[in-house]
Amino acid sequence: MYIAALDTPALVADMDVLERNINGMATLCDQLGIPLRVHTKTHKVPEIAKLQIAAGSQGITCQKLGEAEVMVDAGIDNILIPYNIVGTPKLKRLTALIQRAKIIAALDSEETAKGISQQAHADKCTVPVVVELDTGSGRCGVQSPQKAQNLARQIVKMPGIDFQGVMTYPSNIGAKSFIEETLDLLSSDGIPVNIISGGGTGAEAASKELGCTETRSGSYVYEGMTRIGNSEMLAPERCVLRVIVTVVSTPTPERIIIDGGMKTFTSYPPSPYGHIIEHPDAKIYGMSVEHGHVDVSKCSHRFKVGEQLSVIPLHQGMTSNLHNELIGIRGNTVETIWQIAGRGRVK
Repeated sequence: MYIAALDTPALVADMDVLERNINGMATLCDQLGIPLRVHTKTHKVPEIAKLQIAAGSQGITCQKLGEAEVMVDAGIDNILIPYNIVGTPKLKRLTALIQRAKIIAALDSEETAKGISQQAHADKCTVPVVVELDTGSGRCGVQSPQKAQNLARQIVKMPGIDFQGVMTYPSNIGAKSFIEETLDLLSSDGIPVNIISGGGTGAEAASKELGCTETRSGSYVYEGMTRIGNSEMLAPERCVLRVIVTVVSTPTPERIIIDGGMKTFTSYPPSPYGHIIEHPDAKIYGMSVEHGHVDVSKCSHRFKVGEQLSVIPLHQGMTSNLHNELIGIRGNTVETIWQIAGRGRVK
């Protein structure tokens, strides 16, 4: 099938760019000497995760249990969940998953640790955990090396839970003293640290400098217009995803309407909401629920109803979570169709 025959809106992935991004990150981490653990929350596609593992990733990262369940169902068995798992329904799912694959969970409080411990003890299994450090992100994580030490001291006393180390996000050189002091305190207590997990696309060298045993990178696989311009390394040619849309109305010579709106694209400022490959001067300046509003006043091209356009979405990972399937293309030909199996799996 050719791209022109696709019904729209259609989410497609340029396979050549996808493979180049995957292999490029694997090569970078190999050159740096830092093991890679890819983050799959950007794509949520088991087949892509398997391509990343085949390229050299030692395992994957899933932000939510639902995503991890999808990946384990697909045969992937080495997963870090860098998220506090709280509440009986989730804890039961965690212990069910731990009996099918190697799962490591992150936490940052005694309450979360106790919940995991109690459920694991009841279900006769052991859950490996890492303590999250807040080294500047202002999100989750213990607030000091001393609090990390105190939490680790509690964890090693709990049944059904196995302290493995620490994690942080994003990796930055300013976190070096925080991490080093934490490791010194744990060493003074005789608590072994097997994992020091850093993260963030673009922070791989920082993870190495911090002494991390792995680095978690995710958005590199698709890139995205939100990152274009942040580095000379990034350009639209690095962006994997395209949304193929159709022009459904040409109300005026200066404005056209496409069949993709808020439910097709991630719709949040700044505009434009995407980059139209065929006509870069055309700007998607607004969106209704099912309509995209495009300013074509600076284009010499005369747009027609029925014409197809290829749009790089503003945020590729969030856009992919709006679609059921991803169509892999090579050139103008459809090569494969993958289900975005982890989409909507936010529990």
